[in-house]
Amino acid sequence: MPHSPLDCLLLPEWLVPVEPAGVILKNYALGIRGDRIALIAPREQALKIPCADIRELPNTLLTPGLINAHGHAAMSLFRGLADDMPLHTWLNEHIWPAEALWVNEDFIRDGTELAIAEQLKNGISCFSDMYFFPEIASQLVHSSGIRAQVTVPMLDFPVPGARNNAEALRKGLQLFDDFKQHPRLTIGFGPHAPYTVCDQGLDNIVMLAAQLDAPVQMHVHETAAEIQQSLDTYGERPLARLARLGLLGPRFQAVHMTQVNEEDIALLVQSNSSVIHCPESNLKLASGFCPIERLWNAGVNVAIGTDGAASNNNLDLLGETRTAALLAKAVAQSASAIDAHRALRMATLNGARAMGIDAQTGSLEVGKLADITAFNFNDLSVQPVYDPVSQLIYAAARNCVEHVWVGGKQLLKDRQLLRMDEQKIIRKSQDWARKISKKQ
Repeated sequence: MPHSPLDCLLLPEWLVPVEPAGVILKNYALGIRGDRIALIAPREQALKIPCADIRELPNTLLTPGLINAHGHAAMSLFRGLADDMPLHTWLNEHIWPAEALWVNEDFIRDGTELAIAEQLKNGISCFSDMYFFPEIASQLVHSSGIRAQVTVPMLDFPVPGARNNAEALRKGLQLFDDFKQHPRLTIGFGPHAPYTVCDQGLDNIVMLAAQLDAPVQMHVHETAAEIQQSLDTYGERPLARLARLGLLGPRFQAVHMTQVNEEDIALLVQSNSSVIHCPESNLKLASGFCPIERLWNAGVNVAIGTDGAASNNNLDLLGETRTAALLAKAVAQSASAIDAHRALRMATLNGARAMGIDAQTGSLEVGKLADITAFNFNDLSVQPVYDPVSQLIYAAARNCVEHVWVGGKQLLKDRQLLRMDEQKIIRKSQDWARKISKKQ
């Protein structure tokens, strides 16, 4: 037991550390000192340690902060702009033209701020972003207090903020250098998809990611059409092509993976690559079903992402995790597939592992960063509580999120953002909607 004073002592009804798996601690306390978890102990023992800030949290469940492992933050300003369309129609005829018309530095700043605020209110302490002008997203991560992985988008055609892959790489390397010592931000590479980045561009990413030990996130096997196009062009499936080029590995995050066969699973296992599952976006765009129970049983690390709000249409990771658990049962045709504890692990520790930060966050363990979400179970919709983890995954909603801490600093208190002006963010978003609507 540590004897030096704690900065804050949290006294919830339940505490779920995620690691060890399946554990629920009742009437335990969690102590924070600096940016770290300094204590997890029965409340009677914990109350003997000096602490000026003791928080009683009745009917409250503490978990690690939720981790949104894939999204496009600034696309929140396109929420609801082009609904009910298949992926390639949605992209080619609506989203890419809208981006060409509207995406600039102000759009990225206001859209990312909206996304960060929404995610904090939804219990998300860490998110991954793949979108244009990543330097602006990085600045907002710094000022907001949230934790993030920002990946530099790369495509074989000009995009906002980069005329070509060479410029995107140059800016990405500068960004990596600028933030390499940042305590809450990781910079990585974000090649859009196998069908939008050529072999030479991927070769460059393989070389630089290895040199910098940087993560790589990519949309892979999102649709059946993508698979067929790759077979026609390269004579191999996209994942096999990426393996041949040396892209797969512990730093690689394959987003979507709705089209999976046994050879794909073997490549993921052999390379120790992660899969980021975005079930609601996949369902809405009718892209397909990621077989997460098969992947899990094979030993693949599977995390959860919301994708962008333009294709979801929210950044509600708790709701996303519920969808993932329910869909997994239907796809596997087994009611025991992806139980509630495994679902929560996908939304926390598995996301941290995919990003390479699981030694620091993703579970509530002494010595780890104090990234914590508190869910209040006072609402009648979550009564009675037999198993708080099952209740969280299958009954609770994002309005149960009451408090969020990132690195020991509280960013959400009693559902109020402490560092961000919610009403100002709403007004800016409404201004964008008025401008964009006039051009539709």
